[in-house]
Amino acid sequence: MLTTNPFDDDKLREECGVFGVYNAESAAAVVALGLHALQHRGQEAAGITSWDGALFHSHRAMGHVAGNFDRDETIRALPGRVACGHVRYSTTGETALRNVQPLFAELAGGGFAIAHNGNLSNAIHIRQELVRRGSIFQSTSDTETIIHLVATSTYPTMIDRFIDALRRVEGAYSLICMTPEGMIACRDPLGIRPLVMGKLGDATIFASETVALDVCGAEFVRQIEPGEMVIVSDTLVRSIRPFAPVAPRPCVFEHVYFSRPDSVIDGHSVYSVRKAIGAELARETLVEADYVIPVPDSGVPAAIGYAQESGIPFELGIIRSHYVGRTFIQPADNIRHLGVKLKHNANRALLEGKRIVLVDDSIVRGTTSMKIVQMMRDAGATEVHMRIASPPTRHSCFYGVDTPERAKLLAARMTVEEMAAYINADSLAFVSVDGLYRALGEQCRALGRPSHCDACFTGEYPTPLTDHEEIPDQFAMLEPVPA
Repeated sequence: MLTTNPFDDDKLREECGVFGVYNAESAAAVVALGLHALQHRGQEAAGITSWDGALFHSHRAMGHVAGNFDRDETIRALPGRVACGHVRYSTTGETALRNVQPLFAELAGGGFAIAHNGNLSNAIHIRQELVRRGSIFQSTSDTETIIHLVATSTYPTMIDRFIDALRRVEGAYSLICMTPEGMIACRDPLGIRPLVMGKLGDATIFASETVALDVCGAEFVRQIEPGEMVIVSDTLVRSIRPFAPVAPRPCVFEHVYFSRPDSVIDGHSVYSVRKAIGAELARETLVEADYVIPVPDSGVPAAIGYAQESGIPFELGIIRSHYVGRTFIQPADNIRHLGVKLKHNANRALLEGKRIVLVDDSIVRGTTSMKIVQMMRDAGATEVHMRIASPPTRHSCFYGVDTPERAKLLAARMTVEEMAAYINADSLAFVSVDGLYRALGEQCRALGRPSHCDACFTGEYPTPLTDHEEIPDQFAMLEPVPA
């Protein structure tokens, strides 16, 4: 199998995306539209669960939203005015249909469907305890632990049992849940993963990003606050805060890479923040060059900011084809090698004889950056300077981002100078952590408590990491079990 996007095989993978709608005609169709807008957050699988007032209906499938939810008969099989959906990129559990969300179970209080963006950092610990007590798991997803905690809680109401379950978990979660009594949306107390609320006529909508509201024609109302639980039933929308208040720590990488640039997070335009990061990068790491070249598509806003701040012209030195699928099969090794140019190709007429600044969002293992630098040199660039619109990624994420174990992160085992030599760049530089915060319009991190989760850069995790501390090789544990 050949990946036709050589610049995507070494990215931090988007976590997941969730979307829910309450009280809308053909709710499943609205959810499908919302999931299309969130496709960038998870491209392995998609699912929708609806409630028609009597029964729950589900359709889950591997692959993209398009192809799985673009047929009328599929949507007709998901009747009702209430529905929620999920796009998945696996950060825990194997890539298999049994892990595709929303997960659903029949509990004592009725049906319970849940869609989860994030990762629980004590799920393995809880799972082992539940299994010892007799629970039988149907998936390898950390999300299923929430269902079992709800099922085994002794509180009388579904809401109280749900709160009881969430008080036992650690880590990151933005959740949309459906019960016969209504829809529940909530964020973890730190607000690590995003979640917003909107209105479409009489319908209430929840989504991972504002862009999903835009696509379905909904009006943005507000973000769900960290630690907040919003409950929608009949015509009533109420908010409760069942957790002790703590200082929020939303994921800073949403601004750097994960979210779509046309989304708004915490009142900040993602596109504007990325341009501001590029401007900070230019102020901190300016180098003489003829052109600023973005690595498409995620490096484009930062490259624009770098070019505007530095005065160096912005040009498209890498041309992307939008008409090639993610993968294809070729038996011959020589054809397989040539396939890396199917989706991205150097603009040779522009690059030949020029000094260039390449701007990308991150370096993970370094294999992608090496390919890009070599592509530029093969196209005739005389100097290739790499600039990265995030600090060095030196630590693994345990909150829903698919980072490799720390030993495989290039910045965890090399200095910046060693990394530059490894990728064969004339120079390499990253925006500083303080520069990243300045781009968000906030005080430097060194001046006080960080306002975001930046553990992948600093190693300062905002929650306990029970599974990692008790089971250091948890990455291996979460690999698919051989048949």
